[in-house]
Amino acid sequence: MLATIQRFFQQALSEPEGSGRSAPTLERATAALLCEVVRADYHTDEAELAALREMLQRHFQLADDEVEALMEMAREEIETSVDHYQFVSLIKQHYGYAERCELVRMMWSLAFADGESHHLEEHRIRRLADLLHVSHSDFIRAKLQVQGSDETQGSP
Repeated sequence: MLATIQRFFQQALSEPEGSGRSAPTLERATAALLCEVVRADYHTDEAELAALREMLQRHFQLADDEVEALMEMAREEIETSVDHYQFVSLIKQHYGYAERCELVRMMWSLAFADGESHHLEEHRIRRLADLLHVSHSDFIRAKLQVQGSDETQGSP
């Protein structure tokens, strides 16, 4: 079943064939950068994985099995990649500034999904925001928005 889903994504979402390894799709690139935040503190928490599933499902309107396949492919992309250039450049090509800021906000949501944010996660998000050419003020604004919404949701 997983092979069928992977084939679907490779055929439906990948760029034209030609090279030995297909270039990442926009969906995989986005998921890969979000996975980077999840693994930034070297501890994968179930709350973070659940938040990632929900984000990807909502952002790309995918079914549960498609989200699982996308997350698996994104994890593989991150583990085999030397750097983030291929992901970041694809996102910068296709996402406007507001969409890149939203992506940084999603990163912060993942960082706080387990109830706390670690210095390593903040460092990773800051680095990715810089690569995505998101200003420092928008980086901070996204962090404060997520912190504010978490405090609002937690209060009775």
